[in-house]
Amino acid sequence: MNNVLTAHGKRWNWSTGALLTAAFVMTVPTLVILLGGGTTGTPAVWVRTAMASLRQGPGDNLHGGLLVEGFDQESCHSRYQSAMYRRNPGRQPSEHLVSKLRRHEALQRRCGPGTAAYSDALEQLKSGKNAASPECKYLVSISYRGLGNRILAAASAFLYALLTDRVLLVDPSNDMGELFCEPFPNTSWLLPPGFPLWSFNQDTPERYGRMRENGVLRTDVSNGGSPANSKAADMPAFAYIHLDWNQTDHDQLFFCDEDQRLLSNFQWLVMRTDSYIVPGLFLVDTFRQKLATLFPEPDAVFHHLGRYLFHPTNHVWGLVTRYYSAHLGWAQRRVGIQVRVFPRSPESPELLERITKCTQKEGLLPRVVDTEEPAVTAAPPTGAGRGVKSNAVVITSLKAWYYEQMKGMYWENATAGGEVVVVSQPSHEEYQHYGVKSHEYKAWAEIYLLSLTDLLVTTGKSTFGYVAQGLAGMRPWVLLGQANGTAGNNRPPCSRDVSPEPCFHIAPLHDCKRRRDSGKIVPHVRHCEDVPTGLKLVDRKEW
Repeated sequence: MNNVLTAHGKRWNWSTGALLTAAFVMTVPTLVILLGGGTTGTPAVWVRTAMASLRQGPGDNLHGGLLVEGFDQESCHSRYQSAMYRRNPGRQPSEHLVSKLRRHEALQRRCGPGTAAYSDALEQLKSGKNAASPECKYLVSISYRGLGNRILAAASAFLYALLTDRVLLVDPSNDMGELFCEPFPNTSWLLPPGFPLWSFNQDTPERYGRMRENGVLRTDVSNGGSPANSKAADMPAFAYIHLDWNQTDHDQLFFCDEDQRLLSNFQWLVMRTDSYIVPGLFLVDTFRQKLATLFPEPDAVFHHLGRYLFHPTNHVWGLVTRYYSAHLGWAQRRVGIQVRVFPRSPESPELLERITKCTQKEGLLPRVVDTEEPAVTAAPPTGAGRGVKSNAVVITSLKAWYYEQMKGMYWENATAGGEVVVVSQPSHEEYQHYGVKSHEYKAWAEIYLLSLTDLLVTTGKSTFGYVAQGLAGMRPWVLLGQANGTAGNNRPPCSRDVSPEPCFHIAPLHDCKRRRDSGKIVPHVRHCEDVPTGLKLVDRKEW
């Protein structure tokens, strides 16, 4: 029980011996990372992290060039401080991605809100006609439902805008400006007031799937997918991309090459989704080579997009840092457990048992001593950062019951190796409060806190957990089969995810031409374990 798997599949050894304390001077204040070690089992993952931090030097807060300098640091503390709270520095972005981000930032400044180009494009939209040769093209992202869904949708829309050279404008009505700092320097990604279009549903005449189904738009394959029945200037002023749960087969033509060429003729696109559609973009031949160049590690796409786009605003960052200092920063090992509850079974003894078995069987947490076993009495600490082996567990859930049960278990019972386990939970809101700012602040802070842990357990199908694992670049242990709060007795308590990437739940089942299984078209797009019909990105080397 003294060995534990790390997020990278290695093992830490919690053998007795002197503790290695490494201090890294990155920016003020100084970050001190405590590493457990010994003569027979130095924690290699933390040593690698230490060396990487030293090699990267002062620029580490830019995540290897992913971020750009020049922002007002007082307006968004998290942008440049977040690196100090992570033991794992994360993946390094490719030079192509860094270069593409700089070009896209220039596009946002040249064509975004407040520019003459944006005013002209808005007038063109109001005219009801599409621009023939527009100076700038736009993608409006409308995301909805829970915070995890909205984050995944915004990341997906940004990647699509990046691939198609479109300015991204996000719907500000769901607190995007209250939760996240502006990602682009000297401009805004928030859609300004006065946008003339807001009613979007399956009956919208400009819905792309509907126009394709009714023959309003047709592709001419022999002419490179250009409009077969009209000139670009005679097309509608915009196309609405409907990728909701009730999307049709014609809506899913969005993931076909000929349709992407047709969509490129629109100056304005409006996308509504609550999903992580990125795996579907990897199926489009038009984008495949671009994506391979930008993301040579396909299982790190959201990791890079998330760290680039989603920086907690100062209020949320205060929630994160205060909780981190009080409950996580002191511990040698930090474990995050995300528990999604369901209305029919909000307090499930079966789910609690699976969590307990998963964390102890996989070595994430020490097992408790049975009544017959002699308890190990831990020696009192001899100084700051020294003494017993410490574990901090943060549980995020709408209910407090799981936290209370785990806290009681580790308080009332000794651990086999005498390790200290401290369990905490930031909040328990009881049920999801859509549109309530205080609830959204806490949810975003808790997602971010989970991403700062060393080891992570999530609930299958949960977008909340997807965002945390993606930001961390961490393969979590997933509690599967939780649709009704329980799981079959024949299943293991949890399963190690094959990738840190989120799952695209409502993915196209087949490709556009040969009706092949969409999970077997390219080697790095596979079906998800928690949603078998969904798709997720995996490391090419794994397959």
